[in-house]
Amino acid sequence: MFSALDVSTSALVAQRIRLNTISGNIANMSSLQNDQGEAEPYQPRHVIFQTDEYQAAGGAPGVKVSSVETSDKEPLYRYQPDHPLAATDGKWKGYVAYPNINLNEQFVDALEATRSYEANIGAMEISKNISRQSLSILA
Repeated sequence: MFSALDVSTSALVAQRIRLNTISGNIANMSSLQNDQGEAEPYQPRHVIFQTDEYQAAGGAPGVKVSSVETSDKEPLYRYQPDHPLAATDGKWKGYVAYPNINLNEQFVDALEATRSYEANIGAMEISKNISRQSLSILA
């Protein structure tokens, strides 16, 4: 019975990391510089899940975050020649590079992660109720 709680707990942790990553993407939608102050737009990140091979006694495998990948999407360019971060030469002269983050995509991903989080909390509640009922039958 407790293995069901372990599986749901691993999913809760994974979805929390996913939500944190999504919120970071949304927060950095207008970040045009890296930490050194160079003109480099924020690259969105996404979470990669994998099966957690750790199994409790007789339990099923859970889920874990295998990595948080940085997207290799090309930035969005907007022509703003007066902007201080506009390119001064080359193909994109006068253009400013903005992060290529689709807000609608991020909202849908956040909604999906939230629903999964809620579903796992529901599964945990059901598991706890089954344990409670089993103990009341034995007592």
